[in-house]
Amino acid sequence: MLAHGAGAPMDTPWMTAMAETLASEGLRVARFEFSYMAARRAGGSRRPPGKAEIYAPEFRDAMDALACAGSLIIGGKSMGGRVASLIADDLPAAGRIAGLLCLGFPFHPPGKPERRRGETLAMTACPTLICQGTRDPFGARDAVETYALSPAVHLHWLKDGDHDLKPRKRVTGKTLKDLLTDTARAVSAWVRER
Repeated sequence: MLAHGAGAPMDTPWMTAMAETLASEGLRVARFEFSYMAARRAGGSRRPPGKAEIYAPEFRDAMDALACAGSLIIGGKSMGGRVASLIADDLPAAGRIAGLLCLGFPFHPPGKPERRRGETLAMTACPTLICQGTRDPFGARDAVETYALSPAVHLHWLKDGDHDLKPRKRVTGKTLKDLLTDTARAVSAWVRER
């Protein structure tokens, strides 16, 4: 179950491509939107979202509304993954989830690595996979590798990927589709381990 990032809805071309690529690896993907994004669709305010913590109950509600036999992998793109990380720790023991998947985690605001986010990732016992571009302005590899993260957190680095995991073709010779495929394969292997 995946939630969208702060500024874009669940059906953007990126979220759709990621969901389709994960599905091509045999994974069932459900997406949902937080209330502020749904309000935007109805002509509501285009203000930025509130603090991630206020959307944690909405993530739980979406999980409750999803018809699913067995445990879920929860997460999302950027803020969606961050919100999921806030609720993930108590859910594996209850049999609700098997893990947390973050696609481009917002470890800090761009250009401000000292304003760290995601402190729960230092203590989590929930199996966690973070797929992160090496040049993500919200958490590039050189900054993130200095952070204390729980042994339950596994980082899958995408060479030259930005916050949307998109590489510079002239640098890597690869496209966004290539890196989304790499991501989906890593996620599929990780999910099978769960």
